[in-house]
Amino acid sequence: MRKIYIFDTTLRDGEQSPGVNLNTREKVEIAYQLEKLGVDRIEAGFPAASPGDLAAVNAVARAVKNASIIGLSRAREQDIDAVREALKGAQDPCLHLFLATSPIHRQYKLRMEKEQVKDTARSAIRYARQYFDKVEFSLEDAGRTEYDFMVEMVTMAVEEGAYVVNIPDTVGFLTPYEYGNIFKHLKENVPNIEKVQLSAHCHDDLGMATANALAAILNGADQIEGTINGIGERAGNTSLEEVAMALETRQDFFNAKTSLTLSEIARTSRLVSKLTGMVVPGNKAIVGANAFAHESGIHQDGMLKEKTTYEIMSPETIGFKATKLVMGKHSGRHAFREHLIELGYNLEEEALNEAFAKFKILADKKKEISDDDLFALLEERLADAPELFQLDSLFVSFDSEGSPTAKIRLSTSDGEVREEESSGNGSVDSIYNAIDKASQEEVKLADYSIKGVTQGKDALGEVHVALTQDGITAQGRGVSTDILEASARAYVDSLNRLVEKRKTYGRRDNISMI
Repeated sequence: MRKIYIFDTTLRDGEQSPGVNLNTREKVEIAYQLEKLGVDRIEAGFPAASPGDLAAVNAVARAVKNASIIGLSRAREQDIDAVREALKGAQDPCLHLFLATSPIHRQYKLRMEKEQVKDTARSAIRYARQYFDKVEFSLEDAGRTEYDFMVEMVTMAVEEGAYVVNIPDTVGFLTPYEYGNIFKHLKENVPNIEKVQLSAHCHDDLGMATANALAAILNGADQIEGTINGIGERAGNTSLEEVAMALETRQDFFNAKTSLTLSEIARTSRLVSKLTGMVVPGNKAIVGANAFAHESGIHQDGMLKEKTTYEIMSPETIGFKATKLVMGKHSGRHAFREHLIELGYNLEEEALNEAFAKFKILADKKKEISDDDLFALLEERLADAPELFQLDSLFVSFDSEGSPTAKIRLSTSDGEVREEESSGNGSVDSIYNAIDKASQEEVKLADYSIKGVTQGKDALGEVHVALTQDGITAQGRGVSTDILEASARAYVDSLNRLVEKRKTYGRRDNISMI
């Protein structure tokens, strides 16, 4: 069966989702999980974008051993040099070079004629090949590029020794028939096309990213580029778990498959959702909460008689488990540790002690602790931002006939304690006004959402908050059985991330990417 390589760009294109800002520790955490998932290639970032991104790519390059690590670069020597620096220590480094080729990009963005575009790309590939054995070249906006010029550009890339040639549908414009036909045309018209792997990189603006990627496979694509949960700019990218399970479930049709460890899909999806703050919709294919849920009486009857009447995949295949409610307040530290190992968390001693202390606090508030409770507790710990501000205490007074009042106490990283009191239009507004006064930061609340992490009246609630300041956006989250406490923690978490982003990453260039 034909092998399809998986190029994961969650850490690069996925991080370009508005409001998402992964710090170095979070990028490495996701990269480790992608390695466990078995992806072939990990695009860790765009090193020329900022010093922080370069450092994060380097951290991933040094940490991951079983996947090729890739850095993105424009067709500029300084960008290529930044990738060289970032990929020091990588066992299998690859440079991903891109240049736009469509008429609209040539005219309005690059202000270049066809020959200038080809010469610029040729020079960049030649320069890159001096330092990298593996160079992937992408024709940005290939989907709207003339067929004859696309053939010229791919032929040039093959001649210059590119390892992979990527044909992106950068703006999600094409239909599956059109996109698949591009690969067929290139296979038939580019000399020595067998010397390179052809790659498909699709965006989901018209909701056809997965369909287009599968059409590319049917017409000869060797590699699929995408993200976990389909996150990315605008409407997102090809959802890698959808492609993998489509190939797995319909082997009879595609006669191709990935080498992913499918049982790691659910955990990878959950981790990416937690660390990016991007909630997976309940009806999301493969990894949504409702993907394996059945409410209709007719469906339930069929499932009781034979699961395959309404399930074409089993939840166990991607790592979903039915076992719940296995831990409680009487559980000891040893049992707690063993259960975490069963769930895939092998924590160091200090991290285990911290997690166990949080577990005991939660167990005193809840009668029963489910695996989902533990996932929420642990992954909140993994996602902690550097704490410039820490919430020490919160008191809220509410009277239905008057304005609610909130008192908060914050500690700063240099040991200062700040206490403030404020009122507002509601309890949450009061809390946020008090935090603003204590932090002395002027921010705007861009988004606020609540969801239940687990079931029951004493369920954990998770709050997501997005704050903006001078064009910079950061997301944070808080988890608690008390929704007001979760709201306060989410706001402080977002505030810490905003300050860290402003301090460490700075403002990124407004650069069009594939």
